[in-house]
Amino acid sequence: MNDHTVKSYDEELAHLSGQIVRMGGLAEAQFAAAIQALARRDQELARRVVDGDCRIDELDHDVQTFAVRLLALRQPMAGDLRQIVGALNISGEIERIGDYAANIAKRSKVLDQLPVSVPVDGVVRLGELVRGLIKDIIDAYADRDVDKALRVWSRDEEVDAAYNTVFGDLIKGMTADSGAITASTHLLFIAKNIERIGDHATNIAEALHYQIIGVPPHGERPKGNTVGAGE
Repeated sequence: MNDHTVKSYDEELAHLSGQIVRMGGLAEAQFAAAIQALARRDQELARRVVDGDCRIDELDHDVQTFAVRLLALRQPMAGDLRQIVGALNISGEIERIGDYAANIAKRSKVLDQLPVSVPVDGVVRLGELVRGLIKDIIDAYADRDVDKALRVWSRDEEVDAAYNTVFGDLIKGMTADSGAITASTHLLFIAKNIERIGDHATNIAEALHYQIIGVPPHGERPKGNTVGAGE
């Protein structure tokens, strides 16, 4: 390839990476707002999270279209191929984070309308833990930081343990007060959504490791057994 073609190709790869970083930042902001809406019983903020999910979907579509065009026109090899295919995979993971953030916001709106209020502190703390993972993995992607990606990957077990604690506390509360069952059930689904967002963050960490190094992280992902069902 001549110098002009190489420069153009490099710019295209940089644009693709920039779109992933932008999409990840938006998903992190959406998730943070959903947790904030839950903590503050903020109906308007929850509504904005639900309405804002379409922006992540649009970016996902743009990334998918651009990446497929690069594959067709540039016929990349080795590291470039891994970068483009990785962007396709990571974009899908981020899109799911956005979907779960919208689900959390929808349930928080329902919670605000119920006559019985239940403590949300444990769920909020779980959300803050997972938000940190999202921020770290998007930073790792932007900086091509394999070590940071591995640290995110290794914390999946920590998220599972925190989720199990929240689940157990909510079940105890439901057992002690049958009037809180409906509200607590919504919180159980919210907690499971958060735990799954953590899974998507660690999936991104695996994809990024493979994208940069060419092999997946060594060994089995540290993961605890989780309880309960999500959506």
